[in-house]
Amino acid sequence: MSILTAMSTGVSGLDAESDELGVIGNNLANSNTVGFKESRGMFDNVLGAAVGTEGVAGNGVVMKSAQQVFTEGALSNTGVPTDIALSGDGFFMVNGNVGGTPGNFYTRAGQTSLDSTGTLVNPDGLAFQGYAANPDGTFGTSLGPIKVNTAALAPKTTTTMDITANLDSTQTPPAAAWDPQDPAATSNFSTSMQVYDSLGNAHTANVFVRNTGAGTWDYHVLVNGSEVTGGTAGQNNEVATGTLTFNPSGALQSDAVTAGGNASFTGATANQPIALNFGTSIADGGTGLDGTTGFATASSVSAQSQDGYGSGSLTGISIDASGIVNGSYTNGQSIAVGQLAVAKFPSDTGLGQAGQNLWTATKDSGVAAVGAAGAGGRASIVTGTLEQSNVDISTQFVDLIAHQASFQADSKTITTADQMLQSLMQMKQ
Repeated sequence: MSILTAMSTGVSGLDAESDELGVIGNNLANSNTVGFKESRGMFDNVLGAAVGTEGVAGNGVVMKSAQQVFTEGALSNTGVPTDIALSGDGFFMVNGNVGGTPGNFYTRAGQTSLDSTGTLVNPDGLAFQGYAANPDGTFGTSLGPIKVNTAALAPKTTTTMDITANLDSTQTPPAAAWDPQDPAATSNFSTSMQVYDSLGNAHTANVFVRNTGAGTWDYHVLVNGSEVTGGTAGQNNEVATGTLTFNPSGALQSDAVTAGGNASFTGATANQPIALNFGTSIADGGTGLDGTTGFATASSVSAQSQDGYGSGSLTGISIDASGIVNGSYTNGQSIAVGQLAVAKFPSDTGLGQAGQNLWTATKDSGVAAVGAAGAGGRASIVTGTLEQSNVDISTQFVDLIAHQASFQADSKTITTADQMLQSLMQMKQ
């Protein structure tokens, strides 16, 4: 009976080593699979008697399971802006149908693209999940697919012009009175920028500044008369005027609009308000030094901007380290459309495999804690990279040799037991 037991013990070893060979083979086959996590065989000895019995030989071995190893793979720079990788603990969350089963799945593979509907998907068409952007720039709290509007981006009307400059305090008032039709000769300094109406049409707004005395200035905003309702082609139309005053230290003491402050561009919304921001004056509670100043140095503009833009077409998307997905448009705008979600589990090894570089949540993995990248211990996102397989080929080859040796030893147990059995049978002859 013990000889037969030895044979069955050897067979159990052959079975276990064959199973482990399958695990190693799968690891090697996926050594170049993005986001793949290797597995290792978990072996248990087989008890040859009741639990607690002493002095009894075992009855072999069994490979109980293949445990996944969730060490992080190397991050490989691809240069593709839509490729993303996770650095740290967590998974991207995707939704769709896999093998006839719909639902949420989890992956470390970050190859993304837009499908025909503008939805951010993986190579198998599963939609990445996240939080949609609100009009005010914040993000919602409900999970859903990240969708980019592929239609033309609507224009944004200019409402504010920001100017950071210095107005030379040594300047004196021009000899001639202000003349909007001869602004260069009746002012001390000027700048210009493009502004946009409600249709997205661009208009040049020229800002002329005129010294009116020590520490006091007037500003005048002019546009082409042919571009405003009631204007005259070839003449300047004044849409706003105001005053600036500086204290003896050159800080902006106060600023005020004295007339206008809006424009009625032809064919667009009438009385479009356009406010000029020269910085926070002392009168408004600021230092008077964060914008336009009045120091004794040459007048110059150091920065200027406005908040409008024309219509634009989608040219692509980009994803930043916090998972914010931005649409890039031909008008130079980058608009946030959503933020990718990252899921973290109490036990990664408890996740169930679904194929296609995907995992599913199980009772052993626990419930996913879903949130923004980099928050709550979740992984951060690295753009332009992909996480490679964590399979170490050299280690797998060493394991292959070790298990091959074990397989040969188990086969030797069987042949030896067979020879002993043959000798036993010959005793009867």
